[in-house]
Amino acid sequence: MEPQVDNRDIKQQAAAFKAFLMKSSTKSNLNLYDHLTSLLMKVMDEHPDNAVDVIEEMSLDVKRGLFQDIHSTLRDVQQTSAAEMLAEQQRQLFSQLKEVDQEDEMMLSALPNLNEISFFLEQCGIGLGREETQRIFLALKHLVESQALPRCRLWGKILGIESNYIVAEAEYREGDEENEQITEDVVEEEDKEDDIEDNEGKEIDSLPKSIYKPPPLVPKEAIGTGTNKFVYYVCKEPGLPWVKLPLVSPAQITAARTILRFFTGRLDAPVESYPPFPGNEANYLRAQIARISAGTQVSPKGYYQAGEEEADEEDEAVRDSYEVNPDFEGFPVGEMAESLSTWVHHVQHILQQGRCTWVNLVVKPDDDFNEEAEADEKEEEPDEPDEPEPEVGPPLLTPLSHDAEIFNIPPWSTQLSSTFIPQHAVAVLRSNLWPGAYAYACGKKFENIYIGWGFKCAGEGYSPPVPPLPQTEYPSGPEITEALDPSVEEEQAIKDALEEQQAAQEELQEEGEMDEDEEEEDDD
Repeated sequence: MEPQVDNRDIKQQAAAFKAFLMKSSTKSNLNLYDHLTSLLMKVMDEHPDNAVDVIEEMSLDVKRGLFQDIHSTLRDVQQTSAAEMLAEQQRQLFSQLKEVDQEDEMMLSALPNLNEISFFLEQCGIGLGREETQRIFLALKHLVESQALPRCRLWGKILGIESNYIVAEAEYREGDEENEQITEDVVEEEDKEDDIEDNEGKEIDSLPKSIYKPPPLVPKEAIGTGTNKFVYYVCKEPGLPWVKLPLVSPAQITAARTILRFFTGRLDAPVESYPPFPGNEANYLRAQIARISAGTQVSPKGYYQAGEEEADEEDEAVRDSYEVNPDFEGFPVGEMAESLSTWVHHVQHILQQGRCTWVNLVVKPDDDFNEEAEADEKEEEPDEPDEPEPEVGPPLLTPLSHDAEIFNIPPWSTQLSSTFIPQHAVAVLRSNLWPGAYAYACGKKFENIYIGWGFKCAGEGYSPPVPPLPQTEYPSGPEITEALDPSVEEEQAIKDALEEQQAAQEELQEEGEMDEDEEEEDDD
């Protein structure tokens, strides 16, 4: 007889086996029961030929599908970086907008050959590198074409904390003077209207008013003269838009002489300093450019000469224009590397007033006065101030040998670019007053460039100026000094002392008169 099989044992074994199949793996967190179920479903859906031969590959496909669903290998789309955006903007510099023809030669002649200048600068050991110089050259070309500038050159590069400034120097176009003047007049009228509205809105009170009168404001120099002779454009990187810097005022130049501050690279950044600077970083940058240009823009002696209109003038300090001398032959490179007398300044000196030409601020205007003010002046009859002496700086085209030393350091250093091949060397000139300013000369060719932080040599160390003492609000004296009221006894004692003092003085006077009478009787 066959043994009887207990159904309960079979069910228990099946349950135990199913529990074993459903036990999850510690590595993949999967179980064999679900895997076999998915594998059989795949076989039933696909009906492959020779299923027993491809069962292993199908098992791997099932596992791989689960793995892809859980762990996706797809990556997020990368955002465009700042370097890629800059490269996309600089790519436009290499695009030819139009074909160059003979009519465009006048436009191209407004820009000097920056590649040739870079070649000479590399011999001097300075420059911005060939790649950056080429990008700047193309950016200057786009600036000349877009603004229709008559002349433009690379002034230099001023370094900043967040970003740098590439500076381009250009001449004003015809009609820019009138447009700039109209813009300034509109701004001044708006400021006056705002002041009138503010004064009208304030209530009249009985508080005392200050009698302090600020010193007269030094006016700006006219467009195309002095510190505003050229217009300057700046950009952070080649390919980015050029920004035109505003005109510079004497107050900004005077304040820039007393502070020392790093550039941030943002033109709208405030200039927090003492004394306070009247403007933002764009104005401070423009003031530093004017100061650096006035102190470091040099040329070989004889390259420039006085203009025809000013050739007969006796006062050379007033001369502010020059022209290229067609008869200039140049100096030997060795002589220019040894003697500073072969170099001259071709930019006007900035006076202490903040201008290149002195202006008299004591002259009273003929308008804007009334009869009452004139009558008050006659009653008071104040002492008329002495006429100030006009300030005169060194004349234009002054040799560098006349420059004064600073902190026992010569203002300039000269050298040859190569002592091994002096016949093909370049004369290099470096400013010790403004570190970063260089000039080179080779035959009839020369150029100036500045690459630095925009700081002037401050000697051993820079110490900011000490704030002035606070001004007194009123004159201190016994008439207005508060004191305690005396008592009745103190008042009586003071009165008795005054009476005794007066009586003693009277006795002394009587004794003096009696002595005089006795002397007169003795004389008789």
